[in-house]
Amino acid sequence: MKGNTRRMRAAILVSATGCAGLAHGQSGVTIYGVVDLPIAYINHQAASAPTINPITGAVTRQPGANSFSMVSAGGMSGSRWGLRGVEELGGGLKALFVLESGFAADTGQATRAGAIFSRTAYVGLQSNRFGQFSLGRQNTSMYESLGNFLPAKFAPLFEPSVALLGGTAGGGGLDNAVKYTAAAGPVTVRVHYSFGAGLSRFGLTPVAVQGGGETPGHARDNTAYGAGVTYLGTGLGLTATYDQWNPAVVTGSTGTSKKAALAASYAFGRTKLMAGYRWGQNKDAGGSTLVRDNFWWAGVNYDATAALTLTLGYYFDDRRTLKTTPVQPNSNPVNPWQVNFIADYSFSKRTDIYLTVAYARNSG
Repeated sequence: MKGNTRRMRAAILVSATGCAGLAHGQSGVTIYGVVDLPIAYINHQAASAPTINPITGAVTRQPGANSFSMVSAGGMSGSRWGLRGVEELGGGLKALFVLESGFAADTGQATRAGAIFSRTAYVGLQSNRFGQFSLGRQNTSMYESLGNFLPAKFAPLFEPSVALLGGTAGGGGLDNAVKYTAAAGPVTVRVHYSFGAGLSRFGLTPVAVQGGGETPGHARDNTAYGAGVTYLGTGLGLTATYDQWNPAVVTGSTGTSKKAALAASYAFGRTKLMAGYRWGQNKDAGGSTLVRDNFWWAGVNYDATAALTLTLGYYFDDRRTLKTTPVQPNSNPVNPWQVNFIADYSFSKRTDIYLTVAYARNSG
């Protein structure tokens, strides 16, 4: 979050989800997809991010203006299409693959240039007894562990996912990743390791990271790893998760981006309450702290009717340290926060329309 601005957001959004299966016995391929295209009004929106003088560290902020536009990133969900395949191998063992492509519904362009399946692309084996082992581009353990504990479940337009997870390669998805997932009753355990993390699902890296992938002769460059354990009972839900990325701005010289989170939820009747905390720390290759923050959130989902769900979310980023340039000393900037309200009406299991109003106080 950048710039000292105050924002009001209002949007009316429609999404549609469809799937078609080509099945033969216990094996088959499923085609699925989501199209989500919001129209949004935002006031006090800057045309571009603030610029920073690399010598003096002076920050120049762009003036804010009103915006009325179609938002390509999606509102409640990112637009996508994908293929999911499963083959029974016998003895409770399955082979599987998932290929998922993200796109901007307003233009049809891929969300990550040069990558068809930018959201997910992996192959693996799944055992009824031993869990799932997969290889390829996949979600981080933190991303999947926190999904059930966020009011809007990582909605692209309404939840500050980049501030929560970081705009790093570990933000949403990882290239070159090995992942293990196992479930026993209400408990699920996830562990992952990436040989070269690449770009995040958000298409962002905070610095120019040597391609963000594997580097010959430097095994640590751009690696990432993490784990999470989740309990989802009848009413109570709990999760604890950790994520680390080791970006290499210069080959052979890595910094660290570390995050750990705890979250809880409780469902009763038509209501689900949730809250969480995420600790974060980014350091450069010399061990100097670039960012140190505490991210908090709380929210509620309420099923007003069988078709209408109301969501209220609050997010607060306590930035203890923020170093933007080599010459600017560490500082304790004003803390950004956001509140949003969502009314989501489902016409069917696959089609819904929703209205959102949000206020964000961005700073630092």
